[in-house]
Amino acid sequence: MIEGKCDSRFVAVRDALEANLSSGEELGASIAVDIDGETLIDVWGGWRNAERTAPWEKDTIVNVWSTTKTVTSLAILMLASRGEIDLHGTVGRYWPEFASAGKDQIEIRHLMSHTSGVSGLDQPATVEDLYDWDKSTSRMAAQAPWWEPGTASGYHALNFGHLLGEVVRRVTGKTLKRFVADEIAGPLGADLQIGARPDDTTRIAPVIPPPPLPFDFAAMDPTSPAVKTFTGPLVDALPANTAAWRSADIGAANGHANARSVAQVLSTVTLQDPRFLSADAVDAIFDVQADGIDLVLGVPLRFGIGYGLAKPETIPYVPEGRVCFWGGWGGSVIVMDLERRITFAYMMNKMAPGIIGSPRAESYMRAAYASLGINLPRSSPSQ
Repeated sequence: MIEGKCDSRFVAVRDALEANLSSGEELGASIAVDIDGETLIDVWGGWRNAERTAPWEKDTIVNVWSTTKTVTSLAILMLASRGEIDLHGTVGRYWPEFASAGKDQIEIRHLMSHTSGVSGLDQPATVEDLYDWDKSTSRMAAQAPWWEPGTASGYHALNFGHLLGEVVRRVTGKTLKRFVADEIAGPLGADLQIGARPDDTTRIAPVIPPPPLPFDFAAMDPTSPAVKTFTGPLVDALPANTAAWRSADIGAANGHANARSVAQVLSTVTLQDPRFLSADAVDAIFDVQADGIDLVLGVPLRFGIGYGLAKPETIPYVPEGRVCFWGGWGGSVIVMDLERRITFAYMMNKMAPGIIGSPRAESYMRAAYASLGINLPRSSPSQ
């Protein structure tokens, strides 16, 4: 059931994937591990579709949900490395219309750390609104923040790429989708894109939706950032399988890739690749911007500039230290361990419950690190 390459030290990772595929816990998936620039695991297996008629192949790609955000953040950090963006500069400096409605002091770093207060669209909002770039970004620019910017994180679930992508467009003249294609995926030869080209439809693994999100919106305060974010627009997995979603530029959630290509792109962070990132830009990733209960997700999170940082009480299997990460709804994850020069990526089509991480992701991560003699921390019994 498993194809690809796997260094003999990491047979436990391959076995864990095979066990989940055999049990049906996993439908189709890929895992990649790069250490010090060498790919030691690049495996895939299972099925692209729920009917189990199309195998997951080497070039299969899937919607990776919020793993897309890690690529959007890389784009901004690249521009900061070139001196074209100041991470501590106001958004209005690059996108003047955004400075309205009390947002004149919001900085680029606030967008990148989910602390801007603009974590979704004011009502009314539908997912189709996100497909219209000019309309949706104009609405975001006109909105007032939903909490005091810079005081707390509130996950920018679906609009992260619109906010930062408009900055990219104003600075470079390129859409986010085009910037990623021309200046990240292209030079690296990585099979990763924001959205998906029509020609790639036959190799896309449709996502299998998870159980409903663990939120009872009817019982929650309708003015809370959580309700406003998750209904602005309403989060639903099924649109990801449509042509309209795939043709859009949604740098928060519609990247299409596999573990190999995600690891290929994000290893530029792990290895601090000077072709893409300056030392100052890498250091900025670890400049803590928020550390507490996220106003949208309702769990303790720690954000640097562009990426999540280790927070043992929430995701114990991400090691502390000079390590950054993020993942996608349903369980995909990309971890950049700069201390050990390890890049770990896992992408799949059968979405697990919850929003951050999954037991499957955890099992593969633990197996990979254990293969190197590194035991990752575990939650305490009270957590």
